[in-house]
Amino acid sequence: MTRLIEDSKISLGPGAVLLRGFAPDDLPGAVEQLAAAAPFRHMVTPGGFRMSAAMTNCGALGWVSDRKGYRYSGIDPESGLAWPSMPATFLRLASEAAAAAGFADFVPDACLVNRYAVGAKMSPHQDKDELDFEQPIVSVSLGLPAVFQFGGLERRDAMNRVRLEHGDVVVWGGPSRLFYHGVMPLKDGLHPRLGACRINLTFRRAG
Repeated sequence: MTRLIEDSKISLGPGAVLLRGFAPDDLPGAVEQLAAAAPFRHMVTPGGFRMSAAMTNCGALGWVSDRKGYRYSGIDPESGLAWPSMPATFLRLASEAAAAAGFADFVPDACLVNRYAVGAKMSPHQDKDELDFEQPIVSVSLGLPAVFQFGGLERRDAMNRVRLEHGDVVVWGGPSRLFYHGVMPLKDGLHPRLGACRINLTFRRAG
């Protein structure tokens, strides 16, 4: 891992940067408001497996998974309503984090909100349901610490493991845009604001 000039800015690879403590402190309240409008749920993969992390969305588009496949939709399939609007604080954070990582003018239209209980994980995968791979991914960690896995373009490539704390933001794009990544099973703990869970906000330009 190559450290850049600032201790809080760490290179994870070509086009991939970890911004330590970059996120503001007022995000948990916004997450609670979103979940009240569009509750967390455990989606099912096309193969019929229940995802261990619960999720919801905000923005013009939301990511959904069911037996029909992975895709983006402007409608919450559980309510039949549009997803909640993306809060201004979310948009500002995503844009500023992307710019700090070298990706100017990033304006996300989708924010995936994942809630990890103890033991929940995210298997290594590529983010490839979006239309424009020139746009980066911005991922924000809140709550309990987690171990982020970041590999390469092939599933068999070695995975680097990075501990992410509350407020950390990872941005990847350019050569790293389609790198495999995942989250190892969440360890037991208690965060003073969010309790025994981790919240992950993933900003994308999907449409």
